[in-house]
Amino acid sequence: MSVSSRSAVAIHALTMLGRWRDHSLTSAEIAESLASNPVLVRRILGSLRDAGLVWSTEGRNGGWSLARPAREITLHDAYTAVEAGPVLSRHPHPPSAECEVGRNMQALLEVEFRDAERAMEERLGRTTIAHLVQQVLAGERELAQRNH
Repeated sequence: MSVSSRSAVAIHALTMLGRWRDHSLTSAEIAESLASNPVLVRRILGSLRDAGLVWSTEGRNGGWSLARPAREITLHDAYTAVEAGPVLSRHPHPPSAECEVGRNMQALLEVEFRDAERAMEERLGRTTIAHLVQQVLAGERELAQRNH
């Protein structure tokens, strides 16, 4: 299974929760920022909750909040909470053993794909939700300065 948009939705939601960490947000508020469906957002938030990244409260003032400080949640944490399987799809069935390329391709691609996935995991593990919140705020300050 290859990467879907679930990672982007999860990271967006976590960044919103990190940005407004002083109060919880509803799935409708998060969905509005994503221009998406609240049902999809709730599904993603459920996976994030199962991974221990967010928690929810019921009732009138209920909503979603980060379960840990934003500086302790990496993009890799978000990715692994919502994606299943490797990033790069493998052969759907074994290639022909009668062909010199077919005989060798699975093993060659496995090494290349595994190395690429490790590099992605390492890179996503270096960036935290707190870092994204800082970048959002810096972008907003820059936008405000340009508009004045």
